[in-house]
Amino acid sequence: MAKRALHWFRDDLRLSDNQALRCAADAETTCCIYILDEGEGRRPLGGASRWWLSRSLEALSTALAQKGGRLDILRGDPAILLPALAKAAAIERVTWNRRYDSASVALDKQLKEELSGTGIEVRSSNGSLLNEPWRVTTRTGQPMKVFTPYWRAARERGEPDAPVPAPSRLQAPVLPPSFGATLHRLAALALEPTEPDWAGGLRETWTPGESGARERLDDFLDGALSGYALGRDRPDRASTSRLSPHLRFGEISPRQIWHALGTARETARAAGSAADSEKFLSELGWREFSYHLLFHNPGLGVRNYDERFDLFPWRLDAEAQHRWQSGQTGVPIVDAGMRELWATGWMHNRVRMVAASFLTKHLLQDWRTGEAWFWDTLVDADPANNAASWQWVAGSGADAAPYFRIFNPVTQGETHDPRGDYIRRWVPELAKLPAKDIHQPWKASASALGEAGIRIGETYPAPIVDLAFGRQRALAAFETIRNT
Repeated sequence: MAKRALHWFRDDLRLSDNQALRCAADAETTCCIYILDEGEGRRPLGGASRWWLSRSLEALSTALAQKGGRLDILRGDPAILLPALAKAAAIERVTWNRRYDSASVALDKQLKEELSGTGIEVRSSNGSLLNEPWRVTTRTGQPMKVFTPYWRAARERGEPDAPVPAPSRLQAPVLPPSFGATLHRLAALALEPTEPDWAGGLRETWTPGESGARERLDDFLDGALSGYALGRDRPDRASTSRLSPHLRFGEISPRQIWHALGTARETARAAGSAADSEKFLSELGWREFSYHLLFHNPGLGVRNYDERFDLFPWRLDAEAQHRWQSGQTGVPIVDAGMRELWATGWMHNRVRMVAASFLTKHLLQDWRTGEAWFWDTLVDADPANNAASWQWVAGSGADAAPYFRIFNPVTQGETHDPRGDYIRRWVPELAKLPAKDIHQPWKASASALGEAGIRIGETYPAPIVDLAFGRQRALAAFETIRNT
């Protein structure tokens, strides 16, 4: 048994089902650290993610203290800080859970070699996925490129391991005084906005941390899971799990979610309706597939997966991007989604697809501009889902067939928000319009607009682009790369 161990928290901000932490907790003392990573090659977190991280670290610190442990926070380059701390504290074992972007993979390899070379035992674990990216392959051992066969192969591997319990007790070590100057109080990291404080909607909407994740899962199992297969596309209802930010920061593991669904799945099968649970599991599958793509395509966030799109005639239009970002495009379902995003740090998945399609296809803006905005404003932004999803919608990604698919935002709104309740919530200037007009107010009669107090172009903008024109322009752009 090691006497002094260190666990490096990263995207695993929880105590339960944390195999790497359990390994460190076997030692007589366990140093628990988080490093705000400012090393070379690491993408800085966006503003909404920084807010979530602050609250999640606070919750983790409290949970560790209740077990007798302590969370020590550092800031800088882990390649420098971790070996220095391990040496100063005479650490014998270091543990962490693996990450899958190229910068993290390279860092882990470097640290493992350096620490092992000094006699320190290093153990890394899978704390984020049901199947790590190299576990699911084609029959010839190649990476998968299409979701359906990927998920079929993943399911054939059987049930994931059962979650492991949290350590019953942790003993925090006394760190050497020489290292005290490198430690930070959470507030000193300045992760939360102050002037201006734009996070009021985030505070009202979310409870970051492991207990908040568990409550969110329990609420989903007791509520929205029933009818999820059909209801998940309805932004006007509380029809999704909203577990994505908790998964992104590792406050809950996919194994925990999978096994918590077990009883619900058995009950559903007995009743002859397992579609809801199976559909939700497939959404976990898309998350897994995104990490598979990221690991095997390290440039997923910056380079077109489909190289034909290197020649795509994107337009550079700063005004169009600004109006899209601020929810002032004049297309109600798009504007509702973008305003929900700004207010809460989250957007319903169906509306994400519609808003992303509108930016990349009707407006012909490069998908990377949208990916960057979502990275900054989403509380669940991560390097795999964000990049893979944007490329899928833009047509440049894996399994994006047909790549020239263009969502009609009016039809999408009428289908998935039929009474206009979602739009009324987030675009209140349209609240008095009847359902038949709310998805395309520019076509409403003068009397309907007058009764609703709307003046197109004044109280609510005219559409930034004629939808039929935007569609034809996008199809013409796709034609330029069809045979390249």
